[in-house]
Amino acid sequence: MPKFVCAVDVGTGSARAGILDATGNLLGRVEHPILMNRPLADHAEHDSEDIWKSVCIAVQGAIAASKVDPSDVVGISFDATCSLVVRDEDGMPLTVSTSGEQRWDTIVWLDHRALNEADECTATGHRVLSYLGGVMSPEMQTPKLMWLKRHLPDTWNKAGYFFDLADYLSWKASGSLARSQCTLTCKWTYLAHESEGWQPDYLETIGLEDMIARGNLPDHASPMGAFVGTLTVDAAKALGLTTACHVGAGLIDAYAGALGVLGGFAGDLSEIDRHLALIAGTSSCLMALSQEPISFSGGWGPYYGVALPDCWLSEGGQSVTGALLDHVIRWHGAVGEPNTAMHKKITDRVMELREKEGLDLAGRLHVLPDFHGNRSPLADPHAVGVISGLTLDASFDSLCRLYWRTCVGIALGVRHILDALNDKGYAIDTMHVTGGHAKNPLLMELYADATGCTVITSAAEDAVLLGTAMVAATAAGVYADLPSACIAMKQGGRPRQPDQTARKRFDRDYRIFLEMHAQRKVLDTLQ
Repeated sequence: MPKFVCAVDVGTGSARAGILDATGNLLGRVEHPILMNRPLADHAEHDSEDIWKSVCIAVQGAIAASKVDPSDVVGISFDATCSLVVRDEDGMPLTVSTSGEQRWDTIVWLDHRALNEADECTATGHRVLSYLGGVMSPEMQTPKLMWLKRHLPDTWNKAGYFFDLADYLSWKASGSLARSQCTLTCKWTYLAHESEGWQPDYLETIGLEDMIARGNLPDHASPMGAFVGTLTVDAAKALGLTTACHVGAGLIDAYAGALGVLGGFAGDLSEIDRHLALIAGTSSCLMALSQEPISFSGGWGPYYGVALPDCWLSEGGQSVTGALLDHVIRWHGAVGEPNTAMHKKITDRVMELREKEGLDLAGRLHVLPDFHGNRSPLADPHAVGVISGLTLDASFDSLCRLYWRTCVGIALGVRHILDALNDKGYAIDTMHVTGGHAKNPLLMELYADATGCTVITSAAEDAVLLGTAMVAATAAGVYADLPSACIAMKQGGRPRQPDQTARKRFDRDYRIFLEMHAQRKVLDTLQ
């Protein structure tokens, strides 16, 4: 009997589902939008029931598109953004919103309401910060829970379950309260490399001594590829699958992407520290694996066993990249909404302008892309974006020039993170890119030329779904362990070498980029 697996990826704006075979081929994929509520600046909320409904629609559609018999789908796993889901003691939605509406029970990963609480966590100097680059981010769960306890005490007092979004989906599917080693380690200050992962003294210091009990969090996390249960009757019906389908412990979306592009190196880890996964969409995550723990200031990690077993992972990131390009289009006012057609129109025009002006196009226009803070390598959520070189030109071509130079700024931000990683012991010279940016020819060119790295575009149609499918196949027993699944299901990629003639131009841009960081700091300190 043929064996297939279902992978579900919940991003910021949609749920995607795919059916894959045992060799990693994607047979059917369907996407469905999810809702977001923005009641206040820096507040962003999801409705977890809406997410589950969207997941079910996407899975049913993917099964139909694949023409696979649902009884042949033996495993399912979920990846998702690191959003925080709150449920009451009966498992019903519990509001996290200042609006008071119960349906908004999920704080979105990009929500920055807990900036002050994150600063308080950093000020503790606790050793958990050694695995977070020394600085707590408002995108992590403990500052968000601190905010919830202070500002919505009624919600806190009624809470019965706290979930990372991927773990919530596993719970909806199987009823299991298991939590993934990936989610707890990366976002909840759980130290997976220690026999006792939770650090009670840290939780007590920040006023969350009751977090574990109130949130029904387990004493120990479930490793990647772990089987957490089979689909419940209700979940099987809603998803269009059977109760024989095994559910694997979920993972954060970027880590699924890292598995999808780097998992194939599981058979030989000797040079894995040369390779970096760049999962680039609304935001960008840079994932580096190593056999020994490597810390770098301003990065997240090193985290143990959150992608491949027995490997450490360090993560850098940019809080907005694709979202920044969308913002630039809306903000400029020369055109309409930043849909796929508009991005293509702009990139096509940039290519035409560059035919005339080359890499000197808008050469005096410089963009520091920290419009939503600097996640890495400065770890400064208070950082702001900077644009130097504006004129009164409001034409479509002026938008194209700004778009191009924003792309340059994003690529230089990647170089900034790479330098920080390599300074601490990595030897990264190859980037494996997946996500929405792989469809943007300007960014793909710049990722090679502005960093000097070989850039490999994943041959997988959806590398994030592929990584999640590897986990599902392991949980279902299709493969004996996760490394075996990764090796068997890897898809390879297409390399792009950097243009050495562009190096001088981008070296100059990088010097300006670093000087803009320094000047922004000076401005912030002037009295």
